Amino acid sequence: MVDPLVPPFLPVALAALLLPFIGRKAGHALGALASAAVVPYVWLTDAGTHLEVSLFGFRTVLYNVDGFSTLMGLIFGFIAAAAGVYSYYSEADSIQTAFALSYVAASLGAVFGGDWLSLIFFWELMAVTSTLLVWYYGGRAVRAGFRYALLHGVGGTLLLGAVVWHYVEVGSFLFSAAEGGMAGPVAPVLAAVGIGVNVGFIGLHAWLPDTYPRPHVAASVFLCVFTTKTGVYGMYRAFPEGNVAIAYMGGLMAVFGATFALFQNDMRRLLSYHIQSQVGYMVAGVGIGTALGQAGAMAHVFNHILYKGLLFMTAGVVIYRTGKESLKKLGGLGREMPITAVSFAVAALSIAGFPGFNGFVSKGIVISASHYEFPAGPFAVGDFHTLELLLLVGGVGTFLSFIKFGYYAFLHGEYDGSVADANRGQAVAMVGVAALCVFYGLVDGALFAILPFDVTSDAVVGHVYETYTVDHVVEGVALAVIGLVGFVLIKKPLSKAGRLPDIDSLYNPAALYGTRALVVGVTELYAAADRVAVRLADRSTAVAARPRAAITGATGEEPATLRAGISTSIVLVALVAIGILFVLVV
Repeated sequence: MVDPLVPPFLPVALAALLLPFIGRKAGHALGALASAAVVPYVWLTDAGTHLEVSLFGFRTVLYNVDGFSTLMGLIFGFIAAAAGVYSYYSEADSIQTAFALSYVAASLGAVFGGDWLSLIFFWELMAVTSTLLVWYYGGRAVRAGFRYALLHGVGGTLLLGAVVWHYVEVGSFLFSAAEGGMAGPVAPVLAAVGIGVNVGFIGLHAWLPDTYPRPHVAASVFLCVFTTKTGVYGMYRAFPEGNVAIAYMGGLMAVFGATFALFQNDMRRLLSYHIQSQVGYMVAGVGIGTALGQAGAMAHVFNHILYKGLLFMTAGVVIYRTGKESLKKLGGLGREMPITAVSFAVAALSIAGFPGFNGFVSKGIVISASHYEFPAGPFAVGDFHTLELLLLVGGVGTFLSFIKFGYYAFLHGEYDGSVADANRGQAVAMVGVAALCVFYGLVDGALFAILPFDVTSDAVVGHVYETYTVDHVVEGVALAVIGLVGFVLIKKPLSKAGRLPDIDSLYNPAALYGTRALVVGVTELYAAADRVAVRLADRSTAVAARPRAAITGATGEEPATLRAGISTSIVLVALVAIGILFVLVV
């Protein structure tokens, strides 16, 4: 073991700073090596190691090593290195990859922070750096990035409010200061909603399919990994003992995301909805709150980063080679792009949870926890509990979506023209990640070894987990068969279905026109107040210049409208005062 000299985010942040100045090839090599070095560095550091510093005058732990942060560091470092290689061979420029690495560094800072102040500091840096990564591409990514920034700004503000409330309750930012997570009656609610933005709670999720399809294909590989998974980690820190409402939200996310994904034709938009769906399994595991549930959540974080990164890589290669984003404009690419097609198949079987692939292992842990260690709930059917049913239905939806993706992209029809397969660097990145998807599916003990809890020990978990039981394998195959039969039945009507509107179709126009109405309303009110002030000034000037004439008129007699004029002046002064007050308040 080694003693940590610096937190692992520092080498990655340094690489991000140097990358634009040392040439594209050398910069990308440095970024990939700095990210890859995080893996052995974290692995060789003893649990319990921590680095205390003073941040903003408070005692904080900038680097804290435990089973949860170690797992996050291992997978973050590996996938960042693979994405760095993929970026170079996908023609990402140095500045874009520098933004991406700064995003990686902020994410590492968040998951290795040992207190709420450190976490929220890096949490906000994550929002800033990921927004810059989206914006850098320009075009449609600019507005999407603006909406992304607004939502994550709101979520971060709510989480900051929770952190402050928690500090008032316990007098410390340290995680260890309160065993039950966020303390008090208000902080947990603020934290759930604030973190819910990052993990894609239903109603707070639309930034995912709105943002991730917009930037460069290599940027999407980075984006699909860090924000939502750091959110799951934050949810565990806020609710280490679980929460029933959060568990059910996770189950609903699994179904909701898979359903909306089924209606998408834009490849990256489909994959983005499935981020929400898969994160639902992780959120459910955290919500269950038992050692088995939490281990399942973190196992699924690890596996999801592998297969989701691979899915965005394969979709990116298709876009890189064809210039097309829609499944309706593709077809027959399996013959033209065999490496990409096989990589996609591995990733699709992994995310769907087919036996032999890593998603089968981690989904199985969460589903077992939902059955053996969580209440049956209001809609239990036979021996299947409510949360368990939601997760199983989400699994069917996942099979349906990726059968659709694979069929229309790689099998159906014939692509017009010749298309090259992934280049050498892209292929190395994809095949390397695909190999791990298979390895952790077949050698489940390798995954169990890095989990924060030993799921095979009855001294640790309430129900010992076994991956390859007859019932579990039959369940995985049955879900695949239902998905395949279901796709055959709905393929024709699905091909005619239009895009299913989501909540962003309501709040994006509402935000646009509501903001415009507010601006116009304030501007017009200010203009009206200005006109009133000018009229009042003109009247006052006239009175000051010719007071007798203004009061008595030319004949020396008091005009009949004098009292009305005075009343009008009083009203005008009142309106000006109200208008100025309103403008100041707004």
